[in-house]
Amino acid sequence: MKSRSSLVTWLCELDGSRLARVLSMRGDAASSPEPRSVGELADRLQRPGSVALALPRLTLPCLQAAEALAALGARATRDSLAELLGATTAAAVHALDTTLEALSDYALVWPDSNGTLRTPAPLRQAWDAPLGLDAPLEELLAGTTSEELRGMLAALGIKPPGSKQQRLAVLVDHHSDPERVTAVVAQAPTATRKLLEQSARSMQGRSLFVVFGAPGRDLQPGARWALDRGLLLQDRHQYGPARMPVETALALRGPCWHAPFEPLPPVAQLVPVTSAEVERETAVAATAFAAHTASILSTCATAPPARLKSGGIGARELARIGKAAQADDAVVRITLETAYVAGMLARDGDHVSPTEAYDAWAEQEPAERFAVLLQAWRNLPLTPTRARDEDNKALPALAGAPPCGGCLQARHGLLAAAAELPAGQGMGVASDLGPLVAWHRPLADDASPEDTTPFGAVIREAELLGVLARGVLSPLGAHLLADAEEELSATARRLLPPATTRARIGADLTAVVTGTPSARLATLLDSVADREISGTASVWRFSTASVRRALDVGRTPDDISADLTACAATALPQPLAYLIADTARGHGRVRVAPAACVIHGDEPALLAELAAHRKLSKLGLRQLAPTVLVSRSPLGKTLTALRAEGYAPVAETPDGTVLIEKTLPQRAAAPVPPAQRNGGRRGTRTTAIPLSRVPTAAGMDVLAARLLKSPPTAPEPDPFGSGIPFGTDTEEIVAGYAKHLSYSDVRQLAHAIDAGAAITVEYVATSGSRTVRTLSGVALDPPYLDAWCHLREAERVFTLSRIHGVMPA
Repeated sequence: MKSRSSLVTWLCELDGSRLARVLSMRGDAASSPEPRSVGELADRLQRPGSVALALPRLTLPCLQAAEALAALGARATRDSLAELLGATTAAAVHALDTTLEALSDYALVWPDSNGTLRTPAPLRQAWDAPLGLDAPLEELLAGTTSEELRGMLAALGIKPPGSKQQRLAVLVDHHSDPERVTAVVAQAPTATRKLLEQSARSMQGRSLFVVFGAPGRDLQPGARWALDRGLLLQDRHQYGPARMPVETALALRGPCWHAPFEPLPPVAQLVPVTSAEVERETAVAATAFAAHTASILSTCATAPPARLKSGGIGARELARIGKAAQADDAVVRITLETAYVAGMLARDGDHVSPTEAYDAWAEQEPAERFAVLLQAWRNLPLTPTRARDEDNKALPALAGAPPCGGCLQARHGLLAAAAELPAGQGMGVASDLGPLVAWHRPLADDASPEDTTPFGAVIREAELLGVLARGVLSPLGAHLLADAEEELSATARRLLPPATTRARIGADLTAVVTGTPSARLATLLDSVADREISGTASVWRFSTASVRRALDVGRTPDDISADLTACAATALPQPLAYLIADTARGHGRVRVAPAACVIHGDEPALLAELAAHRKLSKLGLRQLAPTVLVSRSPLGKTLTALRAEGYAPVAETPDGTVLIEKTLPQRAAAPVPPAQRNGGRRGTRTTAIPLSRVPTAAGMDVLAARLLKSPPTAPEPDPFGSGIPFGTDTEEIVAGYAKHLSYSDVRQLAHAIDAGAAITVEYVATSGSRTVRTLSGVALDPPYLDAWCHLREAERVFTLSRIHGVMPA
């Protein structure tokens, strides 16, 4: 409550611009519905989920300062924080003030009326042991009795006061003085002193003295002496690990030890670069990407890519699209993912098809098209060019993977890192931006295991899109960083040329379009020619097959020539005019008509009579020759109709011989069992009962005994049909998503979730590969599981529907 009240007071003291900055930095807390009061805003700012969303956006010094604040706990002040971080010089003090200002913009730290630095309660929970330190002494002594406190003070040679609160305050005050703690440790036995010093300097201070059972029997040598004086603490029931308070650990680490604090970004090797060079390279990259995206999505519109059974677009379809559009795999993946997020692609059964939004997008100028996809790339919750998983298996595109906040922060960190480079200077090698990205977003996820350089995938994506040019942030990237949509569109219109509406058609039967073709021009050329090259210049080639394709959809030779003439920069070359005329001359000379059956005979008059017969019009008869009719009705229906009108047709087999129509007698598949009659009395119904189903007298006795022993009502059966209801809500939730698991597997998995136990599962990845993984720390977040994967030695998210088996760990 103290933390909340101090936060409310601090928020009320802010001016309008500063409060607006806090709201913009913590947009999740200010989002709909808007908070109705400062108190409600304070409650939202201290929610665990809101704090968890803010941490990935912190720079390295902010994250280091936040961890130090979490370690100091309730006794954190600006001076104690500066001492812990070793910020003693004027430059370091200024950097610390800047860092605290940035943290306060996120409402992750604020001062109270006493000068204490307050933090949200969930901030400490972000680290199991911040700086390798345990909780403060006062927190660890929360369950200690007054008599136990008296014993600790007596062992330290301090006269105990009267009340428990006074004794606790005296002990905390004593341990908060590093000099007094080191003096006490200096008097300790050698074994105790060695144990305490090793524990204090280890990264996990509690790991060297974990004990179980009664302390008098199982403690390490020297631990008893430390426990008696409060230098180590154990549960009052003397079970569980012994723990070292943060005051003891800091005193033993000594005044020379400081928490890591890196206020300055890594030094980068810079080279001079001019704005003209940056804009020129940006325009080239953006123009090429815009042309490729138009070609890729046009290919998807013509032949929608098929989806894998496991979801997503597989490598074969990606290769087909890339070959047709003359684009690299990375460009194809970026285009598909951004177009899907922008609403221009959608899942349509077993395929991914364009939506109506694509039609509107295709009619726009290249700059507007490019701006839409660039804005979608900025907010993508994944790394689209990641083509391999941890097992080096191919990953499909549009696989519907869980959102990756770390991937999004990697992209934002790249924009922030590139924006901090000095004016007129850029990175000699763009991949050298990786360490800077890690400094600006230390919690970002570099989701490309195949890369040897940090954040190499997102850097390459930025170069493909023109966001990075000559190792610096381009004007497009600057607008992305500021999330300025209007300025982004204006800059794109300035850098990208308008759509080309004219084509140069040559005598070699090719059409060349420089830049990005307009939607009308691309549609026309795609209909009458085959695209060979896409990019900053596109090339189509005319052929007999391509012109015939246009004629097949109902276009006439005159229409084709007129449309090509309208979009050609010069008159149509004579070879193309000859090609169109020659193809049209042979088009339709042979025709193929659909027919269910054929009627033929030797008498033209009879065939003409059948074709003109009113009652036979429902057959859909059409005369192809004096002695040949085709019918749209099947053979049997045609024969029946002709015979009904008094004609005597005969059927033919496919080889032309007369079909002999012979009806075979119909017989039952099996004999009907005899019926048993009820005593032969009149007026009673007879019922046929299979003899094998009639219970014997002994069977009736067994059934009666079983019914008497069973409960009066059966429990609700579970969906697996085992007759056993779900034992817990977790079982029911898991069963609802994990459709491949048996009931026993569901119970094992649910038990592991509820008990926090380890479990081994058979998991099918998005690529279709099967792996067996041992998981611990399993947390249920339907339809996913968050767990520590022992195979990858990292936190992983698993989809419940992809778990095909469960085994004990």
